[in-house]
Amino acid sequence: MKLTLRQMEIFLNVVKEGHLTNVAKKMGLSQSAISMSIKELENILNHPLFDRINKKLILNEMGRAFEKEIAPMIKKLKDIEYEFKNSVNKGMVRVGASTTIVDYLMPPILCSYMNNYPEVKVGLKEGNTQRIVELLKEGEIDVGFIEGRVNDPDIIKEIIGIDELIVVTTDQSLIIPSFIDTLQEKKWVLREEGSGTRDVFLDYIKDKVDHINIFLELGHTESIKSLLLNHQCLTCISKIAVRSELSDGKLMQVPLKKFECKREFLMIYHKDKYHSELFEKFIYFSKSMIKKMLNETR
Repeated sequence: MKLTLRQMEIFLNVVKEGHLTNVAKKMGLSQSAISMSIKELENILNHPLFDRINKKLILNEMGRAFEKEIAPMIKKLKDIEYEFKNSVNKGMVRVGASTTIVDYLMPPILCSYMNNYPEVKVGLKEGNTQRIVELLKEGEIDVGFIEGRVNDPDIIKEIIGIDELIVVTTDQSLIIPSFIDTLQEKKWVLREEGSGTRDVFLDYIKDKVDHINIFLELGHTESIKSLLLNHQCLTCISKIAVRSELSDGKLMQVPLKKFECKREFLMIYHKDKYHSELFEKFIYFSKSMIKKMLNETR
């Protein structure tokens, strides 16, 4: 008897879910069919792949080694099947973007792209940088656009632009030339942990301040802007995100000395991603538009 793709798919789903019941529901099979498939797989390999602990299947040493070998292969096959069902100008591209990009750059890109290619559908998922990387590794999206750092050997990175982070407030008394350390005791509101904006800012100031008084963390840029408009506090934010508020005078940029906090906008995809013509055309279109929009903010 030989290994089958179905057995390997079931194995990977059991690894992910941990319970046969969940896998059975997800795959539309009976629990006994799932159990039988796992037993057949273990018989073929002549090794148990799971430890049965508290009615849950836990990967053992052999199971972890087997997963490491087959997971990239199964993902590659799924990518190829998915991509070949799409023609160059017809199909779907699954996109993930972190908050700043999804709010302020992706809407015009997607609208323009779908106007030019009406038979292409674009699925968009939002999350912080950490979540977008997870979605790529799970095969849930084809490409991601992020503003945070990524150190993962499975992820290919390409710089597509430079973003400037600035400190803003509504407190008139702070609109004087100063250094960042004079503001460390003020009330700061920042994004949540895992946010690219937060990580870049805190890394930039780590040698310039002893600490920073973070009194509130919020999960969305728009929530931070709303808070700032009603309370006298500070935040570090992408200049793109506050263009209209700065122009209208609703928010003010603090004129900090020796403060040039910039970050890279990255396009990322999995190293095993199959590059169809549809995929290549979409990323070329997106990179061109992002470059144009960033140039307009300078």
